[in-house]
Amino acid sequence: MVIGLSIVLLLVLLLPFFVKQVEENLEVFLFLTGFLAAIIGQVLDRSLLTKALKDPINITIAVLAAGLLFKWLRTPLEIGIHRISRMMPFRLFIAMIIIILGLLSSVITAIIAALILVLIVSVLNLDRQSEVRLVVLACFSIGLGAALTPIGEPLSTIAISKLGEDFFYLLRLMGPEVLAAVWLLGLLSMFVVHPKRNQQGLNDNQKSESYEEIIVRTIKIYLFVMGLTLLGAGFEPLINRYLLDVHTGILYWINMISAILDNATLSAAEISPSMEGETVKAILLGLLISGGMLVPGNIPNIISAGKLGITSKEWAKFGLPVGLSFMVVFFVALTFL
Repeated sequence: MVIGLSIVLLLVLLLPFFVKQVEENLEVFLFLTGFLAAIIGQVLDRSLLTKALKDPINITIAVLAAGLLFKWLRTPLEIGIHRISRMMPFRLFIAMIIIILGLLSSVITAIIAALILVLIVSVLNLDRQSEVRLVVLACFSIGLGAALTPIGEPLSTIAISKLGEDFFYLLRLMGPEVLAAVWLLGLLSMFVVHPKRNQQGLNDNQKSESYEEIIVRTIKIYLFVMGLTLLGAGFEPLINRYLLDVHTGILYWINMISAILDNATLSAAEISPSMEGETVKAILLGLLISGGMLVPGNIPNIISAGKLGITSKEWAKFGLPVGLSFMVVFFVALTFL
């Protein structure tokens, strides 16, 4: 069983990174490997299937509803962005974008927050360097903020499901750290983003999403979370055998791998209800912070980079030093405070 689960884990971690077809169909791939892991782990039964069918419902409804609202309200949003950006100092406006999107992402979902970010960047017409830095900082903020509720992003959905906790558990567990990080990211933007208006910057080539695109994305999210639920249950024997006694600090730094691998997948493979709260917090913060370093690390990164044409090199040039700095700061906070 251990050998079989280890092989599945390697496939889950490596194939999306090296095989383009798997990367482009990640939701279906995880759905299938989740079933395989549950079978090998000998945990596939009626109760697990029921749980796997129920877990994605809330985040799927949130993604569908927010996607429809965004489509219907896109034009008023564009007008509002123009007006508000001219009513306050521009660097303050940028900082508020990062903070507000981070705080709202746990309600409107990380996907919709990323689409709103793309819209804002397209409207502002800044120089390219400023826009790249704004997008990277905002995606760090969105990825962190969305994790505070189980409807914000798949990582938090899976974490709540595996731990068997209530809706606000993650907010209680790591709310102060996440909120502090979101505000620090907003403050940082006022010093590192030097906006020049009316420049040739990034452009969103897509105007308004079709209803078909919204429905397809919704179905993919359902399959994605269902697959992660099965995957997490299947990996439970490995977690109990090898990770429960690993030092919290080691788990924190190991999760820098989240920079190149989706952090929701890693959370499904690592978290166990047998873990103490501080261990879960260290795992999640390590995943969330490092998930913003590179494009593949998180859903908001992938959406924003894809729609705005940000290259992996551009993202890494700014995202890596920011992420490493935050990793060190929060490691010190978790260890000594």
